[in-house]
Amino acid sequence: MKKPIYPCLWFDGQAQEAAKFYCSIFKNGHITADNNMVVTFELNGTKFMGLNAGPQFKFNEAVSFVIDCDTQEEIDHYWNRLTADGGEEGKCGWLKDKFGISWQVVPAILPELLSNPAKAQNVMKAYMKMNKFDIDALVNA
Repeated sequence: MKKPIYPCLWFDGQAQEAAKFYCSIFKNGHITADNNMVVTFELNGTKFMGLNAGPQFKFNEAVSFVIDCDTQEEIDHYWNRLTADGGEEGKCGWLKDKFGISWQVVPAILPELLSNPAKAQNVMKAYMKMNKFDIDALVNA
């Protein structure tokens, strides 16, 4: 099989609204197909399907999408946009958007900081107190 695997997101009649919302946040976001039942879209090269399926199922933290960010500006952008209009901040870079989808907005440098034995414990202590990550605070921990 050569085709990539992609997620199908179950919405209660909000698939098109959600796709437009996400595409407005990601620079390389665009809708690729749309009808009343299904919308497909891409965010930074990753394909998603939104399905208008009804109220039977809700999103939860068991599945989240990770956004690796190189700069504080990127973290701020994704964090502020995804928590807008009813989204919820969580701890340690986690958040829920207004549709209930969980995201992790993470500094790309975090694995490197945590692999440094001299810094790892201080970095962990610092980020455990954070909602939105602060790259400078982590680097200086």
